[in-house]
Amino acid sequence: MNKVVITGSNGLLGQSLLNLLLQDKEIYEVYGFSRGENRSGRNDFSYVSIDITEEDNLKKALLEIQPNFIINTAAMTQVDDCENNKEACDLLNITVVKWLSEVSSTINAHLIHISTDFIFDGIKGNYKETDTPNPLSYYGLSKLKSEALLLDSKIDYTILRTILVYGKVFDMSRSNIVLWVKSMLEKGKEVTIVDDQFRTPTYVEDLALACKISIDKKATGIFNISSNELLSVYEIAQQIAYVFNLDRSLVKPISTSTLNQTAARPVKTGFDLSKTNKVLEFYPKSFKEDLHRFKNIIM
Repeated sequence: MNKVVITGSNGLLGQSLLNLLLQDKEIYEVYGFSRGENRSGRNDFSYVSIDITEEDNLKKALLEIQPNFIINTAAMTQVDDCENNKEACDLLNITVVKWLSEVSSTINAHLIHISTDFIFDGIKGNYKETDTPNPLSYYGLSKLKSEALLLDSKIDYTILRTILVYGKVFDMSRSNIVLWVKSMLEKGKEVTIVDDQFRTPTYVEDLALACKISIDKKATGIFNISSNELLSVYEIAQQIAYVFNLDRSLVKPISTSTLNQTAARPVKTGFDLSKTNKVLEFYPKSFKEDLHRFKNIIM
């Protein structure tokens, strides 16, 4: 039996992980850490209402449970918010990871941590795990620093870098690109979206599965997790309209320069998935294929 603690269990990835791991209750004993009430719609796991930015409470709870694996899905991911509130960003994205690493070292737990394409500057694109990071935003920098903490540690760790995660769970505190575009178009509203930024979006079910594979294989190191086809954000919105049979003419392209965003975004990211294919034996599909899977679940 593997004891697994999921931090941020109320979030999109957190709830997706609960749903996946709890299919195998003989293999996984699951604990969810999040603030406030349990929002997953499930009561067949141990929920701990906790603010993980309080060091003593976090460490005490983990030492009591003695998990074999900690999956850290909690993060401050709003890029402009991180730029405007660096202290809060540092606390959740770096300091909490340091504490999790310290506890993992004490109890010999394996820490699975989620990172981002925003650690790169977006000049090259199609990034390998070994490419040199150069973040343009404070968010990207904070995630790079959290990676460095694990690289310098003596613990077993897995870093899963991902891009533009979307999906739907029981109780959502915030939207994502697919749900937002779908909702706008269903209301007949125009969607203006950048055509000069390029991404390989990630279906949350795939990211959850990559976490589970990391547990099952005890895979350590850094892995890229995303879909396998680079698209402009405008093309992403067009494909959402197409798959959900909505009016594509409502999707209008704009350039990044017109947005006046606080934090800089990399122009072109996307991942080389060779290592993921080979080591994790995991073969992500195209965004359009994933969207059809997603549609079949929610429609």
